[in-house]
Amino acid sequence: MSMSTIQNMRAIPLRTQVWRHPAFQKGMKITLSLALFVIAWELTCRIFAIPEFALPSPSKTVATIIGKWDLYAKHSMVTFIETFAGFLMAVAFGVLCAAIIVVIPVLADIIMPLLLISQLVPKVAIAPILLIWFGYGMFPKIFIAFLIAFFPIVVNTASGLASVERSLLDLARSLEASRWQVFWKFRIPVALPEMFSGMKIAITLAVIGAIIGEFVGGSSGLGYLILLANSEVDTPMAFGALVLLSIGGIALYAMVELLERLVIPWNRGSTDVRLGMGG
Repeated sequence: MSMSTIQNMRAIPLRTQVWRHPAFQKGMKITLSLALFVIAWELTCRIFAIPEFALPSPSKTVATIIGKWDLYAKHSMVTFIETFAGFLMAVAFGVLCAAIIVVIPVLADIIMPLLLISQLVPKVAIAPILLIWFGYGMFPKIFIAFLIAFFPIVVNTASGLASVERSLLDLARSLEASRWQVFWKFRIPVALPEMFSGMKIAITLAVIGAIIGEFVGGSSGLGYLILLANSEVDTPMAFGALVLLSIGGIALYAMVELLERLVIPWNRGSTDVRLGMGG
C-alpha cells in the first residue's frame, strides 16, 4: 500500500469529524442564517426600489464602510475601548460584590437594595450627571458601560458561589479548611459556569452602555458617528456604524465564550446542551 493511500485513509475520518463537530455545525448555522438575512435584505431593497435614505442595501452599506474605513476605524476603536474597560470594571467589582454577599450574608441585605437601585435608575437619565462630574472624556462612557454590565455578573456569580453542595462544605470543615480555602477551592470552581454566563450577558450590555454614553455627550465613537450621520441624513453611514457595532459585539461575545472554554473545558458539554448542540 502506497503512502498516498494511507494518507487518504487517515484524512477521510478527520474530515468527517470536522463536519460533525458541534462548533463547526454551529458556525455553519450562524453563517447560513446571516447569509440568508443579507440576501433577503438586498433583494428587498432592489425589488421595491427603497431609497437609500430610508434603507440602504447591504452592498451600499459595505461600500460606505470601505470608502470611509479610516473614519470608521478611528471611532470603532474608541467605542470598543470604552466597552472593554467598562466590562473589565464590571467583572472585577461584580465578582468582589458577589463574594461579599455570599461570604458575609449579613451585608447582603444592605448591598442588594443598592444594586437594584443602580439598575432601576435609567442610565440615559444619569448620563448627563456623569458628564457634569467627570467631564466629556472617555471615563463617563466607561462608567455607564460598567453600570449596565455590573448587575448580571453580581447575580450570576453570587448564585454560583451559593450553589455549593452542603456535603462539600461539610467535607471542607472536616479537613479544617479556612474560610479562604473553602472559597477558593470549593466555591470558585462551582461558580465558574454561572460567572461566565453572567460575563457573556455583561459584554453585550457593556456595548449598549458605551453607545448610550456617546449618544448623550460623546465627541467620538460609533454612537457619536450614528448621531452625526442622522443629522446629515446619511443613512448608509449610520448603517455602516451599526454593522461594525454588531460585528464588534459578536467578536467580544465570542472572545468571552472562548475564554470560558479554555478556563472550564469540563463544562463544554453542558453548555452545548443548553444551546441545543448536543448530539
